Amino acid sequence: MATPIYLDHAATTPVRREVLDAMLPFLGERFGNPSSTHRWGREARAALDEARERVARCLGANPDEMCFTSGGTEADNLAVIGSWRMRRASGRNAVLTTPIEHKAVLEAAHQVRREGGEERMAPMLPQGTVDVEGFASLADEQVAVCSVMWVNNEIGTIQPVPELGDIARTAGILMHTDAVQAFGKVPIDLQALPIDLLSISGHKIGAAKGVGAMYIRRGTAIEPLFHGVAQDRGRRPGTENVAFAVGLAVAAELTVAEHGTECARLGALRDRLEQMILARIPDAIIHGRGAPRAPHVLSVSVPGTDSEALLMALDLRGIACSAGSACQSGSITPSHVLAALGVPGDLASAAIRMSVGCMTTPECIDRVGELFPSLVARARGTAA
Repeated sequence: MATPIYLDHAATTPVRREVLDAMLPFLGERFGNPSSTHRWGREARAALDEARERVARCLGANPDEMCFTSGGTEADNLAVIGSWRMRRASGRNAVLTTPIEHKAVLEAAHQVRREGGEERMAPMLPQGTVDVEGFASLADEQVAVCSVMWVNNEIGTIQPVPELGDIARTAGILMHTDAVQAFGKVPIDLQALPIDLLSISGHKIGAAKGVGAMYIRRGTAIEPLFHGVAQDRGRRPGTENVAFAVGLAVAAELTVAEHGTECARLGALRDRLEQMILARIPDAIIHGRGAPRAPHVLSVSVPGTDSEALLMALDLRGIACSAGSACQSGSITPSHVLAALGVPGDLASAAIRMSVGCMTTPECIDRVGELFPSLVARARGTAA
């Protein structure tokens, strides 16, 4: 059997060797609790503080503005719910987001509504980006926080986050962006951007699952989701995961160092795969094609097919892809992202996401580009 091909890097990535090597001492002999005052504790605290500084540097932030979390979902919830709870007493009782956000943000917005707040959804353009004028019309003095994903995890479209941040800042609204798919794919310098809150996740950039970070601009008040001892300046109580924080720091530094060359490499691979598919399947639809896109995500629908059957056929050939967000695996409903963009149900149900990354080579792309059309033909019942 041919070597398996992994085209699901937007779902998760393998832990990098450098990351694992950096983590291992803190899973072994350097096991101290960073809140302890003895030598083991002091050693752990020093490593944690250094990791915080390194992650902050990668984002153009200050160390005290970084909060380690269990991943992007926790960071998104802390940003949306935590900031709204702190601001609702001042009359800012609404949150503003978009219908194409990750479920972590959408469910956080729903929770705001359940707690008596208002949930507002900015309109979208069919190409997959936010309608800026529509967003601005909803960004008034009643909104506490707005949350817009920088790079969409299903179709890869890049949202105009800096422009939206300017609108939010003018209106006195906190600006949060889920940058889980954006970190390493678009330049981020938080000192120069109108962003108050930002989420990243380790396992998308070669760190371990179960660690992420949230940027909280100095002076931004957040109500913690958890309650306990006042670790992390009271923003996230609980004993810190030193090993995973150290690993995240290494992964973040490697991601930033490789940004230019890796984005160019991934973009070329993604574009080649897209061109091969369109050349062999002219009626294939590339979602988000008319908008700026991150270099690693390709979302395609082929009329007359369904994603479940195609994914199974690809898997049997050793090719791993997904129907969209990995967090919605097993869902029988079409993508909420494509539905929000007005994509008909039959095409939304046919969507396949192929995401390139560290394991992708030109040979992988050529093999998938040659094989995919034949699988589509069989799914359509038109194979010779």
